[in-house]
Amino acid sequence: MMKHTLFFPNKKLRGEVNLPSSKSISNRLLIIRALSPNGFQLEGLSDSDDTQLLQQGLQSASDVVDVGHAGTSMRFLTAYFAATGLAKTLTGSERMKNRPISDLVTALNRLGADIVYLEKPGFPPVRTSGKLLSGNFIEINGSVSSQFISALLLVAPILPDGLTIRIKDEPVSASYIRMTLELMQQAGVHATWKDNTITVTRQDYHSEGMTVERDWSAASYWYQMAVLIDDVELMLKGLDDKSLQGDAIISQMAYSFGVKTTYTPEGALLTKHKNACPKSILDFLNTPDLVQTMAVTCCLNNTPFRFTGVQTLRVKETDRIAALQNELLKLGYCLKEPEPGVIEWKGERAKPQHPICISTYHDHRMAMAFAPVAIHFPGLQIDDPKVVSKSYPNFWNELENVFTSSHCQ
Repeated sequence: MMKHTLFFPNKKLRGEVNLPSSKSISNRLLIIRALSPNGFQLEGLSDSDDTQLLQQGLQSASDVVDVGHAGTSMRFLTAYFAATGLAKTLTGSERMKNRPISDLVTALNRLGADIVYLEKPGFPPVRTSGKLLSGNFIEINGSVSSQFISALLLVAPILPDGLTIRIKDEPVSASYIRMTLELMQQAGVHATWKDNTITVTRQDYHSEGMTVERDWSAASYWYQMAVLIDDVELMLKGLDDKSLQGDAIISQMAYSFGVKTTYTPEGALLTKHKNACPKSILDFLNTPDLVQTMAVTCCLNNTPFRFTGVQTLRVKETDRIAALQNELLKLGYCLKEPEPGVIEWKGERAKPQHPICISTYHDHRMAMAFAPVAIHFPGLQIDDPKVVSKSYPNFWNELENVFTSSHCQ
């Protein structure tokens, strides 16, 4: 299997980075466009694997749709096929077959669908029967995945009587629910969210055209490098301070580690300022995709940390908590999980392995969050580097453009 070997000897972070478009926004807009009576033009769609798989699923005439590792595609297409009366089998990778979907399937079935599990109850693959949805009220657990709620919201306006969703428990990744509602609003559909209840009446989507933002999750890895390097003047093209993405908070997190963000017409300019963060205490309930980035950053920066709200990491592309513990230990950092939903590092160190090869577990964010480790551990290897195509296909090329000595072997 291919490995990517990294060296960053010049310790300067200068130049420009062309970030990918947001796959989260792209995937929501693809569903909205597919449900729009007249369709509309989408500019700047993500070229990620996840978005391409969703497009293929929407356009496929096949009875079986395979979404691979794409969790968003699995959840959104399950609701889309149920709401539009399409009989389809939805399957995916072995990891996908172990990612829970029961809360969404139960909700859709209570709304009138007839979705069955084909292997293990509560998990993909699933089969939609073609039976149309008819209900207009559902309760759903918000503590497992915000994508279940977003999937229901996206199809809500085309249901005969709309849909009211009552969310039980505090929803995880609520910023992604707000993103969904804002994109629906931009496409002509109004919703109300009061307390734990969201109401969407019967409406039609309509738009003259929409443009996808650049991806703040992808930007986080460049912020990570900016924390770890002293000489920084880096332009992240296309970013602005009025984003729908919750992960835009990375600019505030990085500020406490000495990275300043200045917004210009071209994008976000990263430079250094004098600041110290003796300990990092952060809640990631709304931004779980930043956990790997910030955990690795804190360790390499010798900043003890305590992160809460990380419980959903167990059911992502991999068990991200276990993966972080395994790979940080290779570097000599002993990450603990003192209680469910909490990880911390108190400064404990062990002897690093040599040589170091980071396993990625088919998880794009493991590859990108650990790439900056080579700043302190030259010659670090990343196993299965092509996994980044899930969200940031051009990541390694962008690294080579900024750090010309990065190379693949």
